[in-house]
This record gives sequence, C-alpha cells and structure tokens, in this order.
Amino acid sequence: RLVGVQRVTKVTKGGRAFGFSAIVVVGDENGVVGHGLGKSKEVAEAIAKAVEDAKKNLVRIPLNKGTLPHEQKGKYGGARVLLLPAATGTGVIAGGAIRAVLEAVGVHDVLSKNQGSSNPHNVVKATFDALLQLRSAETVAKQRGISLDKVFNG
Repeated sequence: RLVGVQRVTKVTKGGRAFGFSAIVVVGDENGVVGHGLGKSKEVAEAIAKAVEDAKKNLVRIPLNKGTLPHEQKGKYGGARVLLLPAATGTGVIAGGAIRAVLEAVGVHDVLSKNQGSSNPHNVVKATFDALLQLRSAETVAKQRGISLDKVFNG
C-alpha cells in the first residue's frame, strides 16, 4: 500500500533537480506488516525501492478476532497515535497513514485517532510503535506465570 509520494527538490548551481520519495506499507493482512521508504528520480522506481525496503522490516502483530487485543498509544517525533479495539462490524475508523498500516496488518474493526503531527512518515512510525507494544492474552499469561485455562475456566 502506497502511503505517500513527495516531490523533493535539490537546488544546484545548474537549477533545480527534482526527485521523489515514497513511503509504502506491505502486509499479508494476517498480522505481518512492514514499512519502507524509497527515493529516486522517478516515482515508479521510488515505489519499487520502498517496497523492497518494507519487505526487509516485517514484524508480527498479535490480533484478536479481527481487532486489537487492547487499547494502545504510540508516538514518534511529533506524531501521537491512539488505537482502540472495536466491536465486530465497526470497520477501520482511521485516517490516511494509520488506515494504510491497519489494513495491511489485517485489522477489520478498530477506532483510531491521530493526535499531533500529520506527517505521514512519523504517523506510520507512531502506528508501528503502538502495534509493537501490543501483547496477546497468551503472552501476558505466560509472563505472569499463569495458565489461561485457570483464567477462563475458574
């Protein structure tokens, strides 16, 4: 998924040199996602480089029946992101960059709020910060040394 393409300008003594930077999110829509940045003189090449970069940075995110296991905040630079689990049928309620990341992860029901900067680079990184802090019930139970059978079956 293409999050954004920016035209960047370098001013040299011979005039202006234009280039492009692309930020991309890749995912299998089943809990695995990555993001990448590519820069080039042509848009298509920048996108291809970004996809290559994204495939090198894949991470696994714990999901719970199409939504998140719990509420989480993430931040990166000036960007602040709030992610809230939602009931089935809610859909992905998220803006631009956050939506791209959540859809690539495979989240179907979530509420989110972008607070602070709207810079797509930082919003994507803040969303990843929040997602990487998520822990499944199994992980928490293991860390606390209790079994989930006791929790759910008394």
